[in-house]
Amino acid sequence: MSEETGFTLAELAARLDAELRGDGACLIRGLHTLSGAGPDQLAFLANPLYRAELKTTRAAAVLLRAADAGDFSGNALVLANPYLAYARLARLFDRTPRPDAGIDARAIVSPTACIDAAAAIGPGAVIGDGVVVGAGSVIEAGAVVQARTTIGRDCRIRANAVIYHDCVIGDRVNIHSGAVIGGDGFGFANDKGRWQKIAQIGRVVIHNDVDIGANTTVDRGALDDTVIHEGVIIDNQVQIAHNVVIGAHTAIAACCGISGSTRIGAGCVLAGGVGLVGHIEIADKVQITGMTMVTKSITSPGSYSSGTAFEPSESWKKTAVRVKQLDDMARRLRRLENELVALRDSGKPDN
Repeated sequence: MSEETGFTLAELAARLDAELRGDGACLIRGLHTLSGAGPDQLAFLANPLYRAELKTTRAAAVLLRAADAGDFSGNALVLANPYLAYARLARLFDRTPRPDAGIDARAIVSPTACIDAAAAIGPGAVIGDGVVVGAGSVIEAGAVVQARTTIGRDCRIRANAVIYHDCVIGDRVNIHSGAVIGGDGFGFANDKGRWQKIAQIGRVVIHNDVDIGANTTVDRGALDDTVIHEGVIIDNQVQIAHNVVIGAHTAIAACCGISGSTRIGAGCVLAGGVGLVGHIEIADKVQITGMTMVTKSITSPGSYSSGTAFEPSESWKKTAVRVKQLDDMARRLRRLENELVALRDSGKPDN
């Protein structure tokens, strides 16, 4: 069947290699949460906090683990990772419009650009000199791709995104609206109080299967390239400065700020609002919790945090006062320790 008519539960079980419990002919026309699903939709249980909703859900069927299936009498697809299964099935029901291949008459395309016949260029898009766009890629309305940039196969450059000159974009890269790839890095030299701009002559190189959120900025290198390796996912409103290198399959949540020439390893996770100073290195498989400020290199895998957890305002104000007093308290404690040592030594018999 298709997304227009739906899929039988047996068809979905086969796609997922899941154990089918119940009516394999049950028709699924969409996905939803346990609490919001209707009688023709598939829900999923990934977080045990929502297990109680199995008793009240109206879903036609539920994706769940074997450990949760015993308490559920309805149709189910049983497998080890329901959330991953949901992610895979979501593509079947994705209703994002996809334009037909070809160049819209309202687009502005340089005669020296090389656009694959299987690519789609939307209205108002601007494609510069020497640009290459691979098969199956979509450049949406109003997007700008500047001179000599290369875009691989099956990419999606969303409306009003901008990719500056000489960038290299791999295959299956998704760049959302408002993102700016290849803007100038923040490079200036101070000349007696006046700032002299340094031309940023590196590139941005984005490898395959990268996803970049809306209004995120990736600056071009000053000399070396800014590089984002395979499978990296970047949320909305992230700032990536010049000459940053991000390792494969790292995830960066919204509002992170990564300063210039920082190198982030593979398989890392940066939660929302994390800040990294420049010229440091982060090892592979590092997790940094939300709002953490990283001021030096991290050389070992693991979880890292900074700052304090929230508390009621009055309590926080008292804590802030205590923090200001810590230096004085440390000096007083050191003085008391020295006095105790002196008293102890004075009581020792002479040899």
